[in-house]
Amino acid sequence: MSAQVVHQVASWVLSYPHDEVLAALPELTSALGEQRPDPAVRELQAVLAWLAETPPEQLRNDYVETFDLSRSHALHLSYWTEGDTRRRGEVLAAFKQVYRDSGMVVRLDGELPDHLPVVLEFAALVDPQAGSALLQRYRASLEMLRFELEDHGSHWAGAVRAVCATLPGASPRNRTEAMALAGPVQPVETVGLEPYDPRLLPLAEGAR
Repeated sequence: MSAQVVHQVASWVLSYPHDEVLAALPELTSALGEQRPDPAVRELQAVLAWLAETPPEQLRNDYVETFDLSRSHALHLSYWTEGDTRRRGEVLAAFKQVYRDSGMVVRLDGELPDHLPVVLEFAALVDPQAGSALLQRYRASLEMLRFELEDHGSHWAGAVRAVCATLPGASPRNRTEAMALAGPVQPVETVGLEPYDPRLLPLAEGAR
């Protein structure tokens, strides 16, 4: 398996399913077909098959409901660890610095720099080593997102599982193990909210 191919395909799969994404499905499927059929590849192949057989408007409505209308499925990696805090601004600046250090122009297309499809494209096409390091640094975010999507019965969970499979070590078996990957919880100052543990907010919302 090429981690770069998995990251590139997952970047497209986890993006809003506009016409360009849907038109690329045959090419993405072909690219995966050239890879050794390991679990990550099979996960993405299943997601691609679902995307190809589902009406576009249904996909778009599902995407909006899943990712845009629910913070418990946030695609922004630092949201899971920092919440809506002042510290998150520093973390987003650190993402941008990683992109600058690559010496390449990284397209954000209006997204924040920690948006998962952006990070995956960076890891696939710009700097695989630095990109994979970012994904590993935010492994807790990826795994918590995976649990939430699985509980929601979302097909997009397969794309997140595929990304996690490219990282060292086995995925955690439960949320407690996933949260432990983020390290000790530090006191934080929130913006306009009472203090809370930001790592628990997305999970608590998903449990409602």
